[in-house]
Amino acid sequence: MIKITLPDGSLREFPAPLTVAEVASSIAPSLGKAALGGRIGRGETSRVVDTSHLIDSDESLAIVTDKDADGLELIRHSTAHLLAYAVKSLFPEAQVTIGPVIEHGFYYDFAYKRPFTPEDLGAIEKKMTELAKKDEKVVRRVLPRDEAVAHFKQMGEAYKAEIIGSIPEGQDVSLYSEGAFEDLCRGPHVPSTGKLKHFKLMKVAGAYWRGDHRNEMLQRIYGTAWANKEDLQQHLTMLEEAEKRDHRRLGRELDLFHIDEHSPGTVFWHPRGWTVWQGVEQYMRQVYRDNGYLEVKGPQILDQGLWEKTGHWDKYRENMFVTESEKRDYALKPMNCPGHILIFKQGIKSYRDLPLRFGEFGQCHRNEPTGGLHGIMRVRAFTQDDGHIFCTEEQIQSEVIAFTTLLQKVYKDFGFTDIIYKLSTRPEKRIGSEESWDRAEQALAEGLRASGCDFEYLPGEGAFYGPKIEYTLKDALGRPWQCGTIQVDPNLPERLDAEYVGEDGARHRPIVLHRAIVGSLERFIGILIEQHAGALPIWLAPRQVVVSSITDAQADYVTDVVKALQKQGVRAEADLRNEKITYKIREHSMQKVPYILVVGDKEKASGAVAVRARGNQDLGVMSLADFQEKLSSDIANKV
Repeated sequence: MIKITLPDGSLREFPAPLTVAEVASSIAPSLGKAALGGRIGRGETSRVVDTSHLIDSDESLAIVTDKDADGLELIRHSTAHLLAYAVKSLFPEAQVTIGPVIEHGFYYDFAYKRPFTPEDLGAIEKKMTELAKKDEKVVRRVLPRDEAVAHFKQMGEAYKAEIIGSIPEGQDVSLYSEGAFEDLCRGPHVPSTGKLKHFKLMKVAGAYWRGDHRNEMLQRIYGTAWANKEDLQQHLTMLEEAEKRDHRRLGRELDLFHIDEHSPGTVFWHPRGWTVWQGVEQYMRQVYRDNGYLEVKGPQILDQGLWEKTGHWDKYRENMFVTESEKRDYALKPMNCPGHILIFKQGIKSYRDLPLRFGEFGQCHRNEPTGGLHGIMRVRAFTQDDGHIFCTEEQIQSEVIAFTTLLQKVYKDFGFTDIIYKLSTRPEKRIGSEESWDRAEQALAEGLRASGCDFEYLPGEGAFYGPKIEYTLKDALGRPWQCGTIQVDPNLPERLDAEYVGEDGARHRPIVLHRAIVGSLERFIGILIEQHAGALPIWLAPRQVVVSSITDAQADYVTDVVKALQKQGVRAEADLRNEKITYKIREHSMQKVPYILVVGDKEKASGAVAVRARGNQDLGVMSLADFQEKLSSDIANKV
């Protein structure tokens, strides 16, 4: 008898081996129809299999449907194959390469003699719908590696043959077919193409074969797929809203910054954009001062020998910009930590000096591939609100509590209240004793619990030298952005010989906590722009108030109002142009100015201003003094 244990703990017995689909149908005919796959086993060793998978021994089994995360993964994986099927149907000369699942969807890379056009995408999507409606069975078979290579070469699929040829000799590979199309794949897949109903192709982009810029350029078609029509529509609506909020478009429209081909991956900040930058930096600088951080500044260029000691030269060399002077090799720093260690080492440090908190707005350079650059979100030159806390092992927990509380306040001030907490624990390959890992992981976990944070574990995701906490904020569209982190590191002080004198008079190694709140300022400002759709909070807005005259007769009064506001510390400008007031209001509203003051003869005579707030709110006429008081309150309270 075959014994199958279901998720609710119930047991079912069968006289002979049977498939996942047959188990599902035995539970309920409707479940048999809804089944997309099955998850066999329990815990980390469990795996998802096809509905055709044969169960021939006692096993735990959960039926996977489109209500499950596993089911959505199956749908997206199978839709990628459906895309390739459609492309081969319409463009037989195209060669297929790889097509993985990604967040919210999938992509597939193709080699074809000409670029795919938007019209091609429409035709491909239409063909996918036709093929799905045919409800063709998805069938798995296994071939020896060499036989599979010959099979795909005969089909003219050189890329697939190359992929299989890189698999160790003697191994078998699995192939999946649906109708006239067959593809190399580990699987699993949905049982038939009829399960694929809610998808949309999004765009075409270039991609190097196997991600290597030395290889030929392929065409990557991106798509999204969902379990139902409502989820698909919700996602498409979110994408439309994200397009409106795109920081690159808003950066141009609001005259904040630009990216120039003369310096790829770096940002040219315009006056208004630099005002926003300074607002973020000066705010974080005050955070440093209020929370016991000592601001430092390290050099941009450091000797190769230092990077060899830290291990970066061996493991990170291809991502570093290097230079040479007087027959010595140097690198632009990709991170600030080694410089902070060198500062710590100057002079004798005592246990009484700990915890010692260094902070730096340090500019870093990383040689990111051109294809990975994205506006100001991912650049080659960026500045971090970088900090390093030198402490003892016993001080880790209290520092985590203090840091988490601080991070929550900072995020709230910037308009983020939804934070996800994740604790990454020891990886398989690591240094240090099990006892030290136990203590470090426990300190991080207890620090989060004491801060009132629910968190999830990421087993094995820590660095080889220590565990870490990742702080991920969610924006107005529900998108996650991992910005903050605190990382336990006993390794770098060891490599660079940092030490302090303990209470016992002996030399000890400090623990370093790498920590950041906003991370890259460039990236964080990009997130802020998209979070607020360009309408930045008044305390960050590059122009907080614009004072507009109705006629030339109010010019002197407008100038006096602007001077009074500027004296108050407000970023105020005058608009004295000979334009209709409705035109001025519309223009400044489109520029997302928080307050527009309109001044006519009546306002001039009474020393008042007519106030319009962002969002087309008419706040009426008030005295200049009352408006200044309101403005001070808004800025102070970070409205």
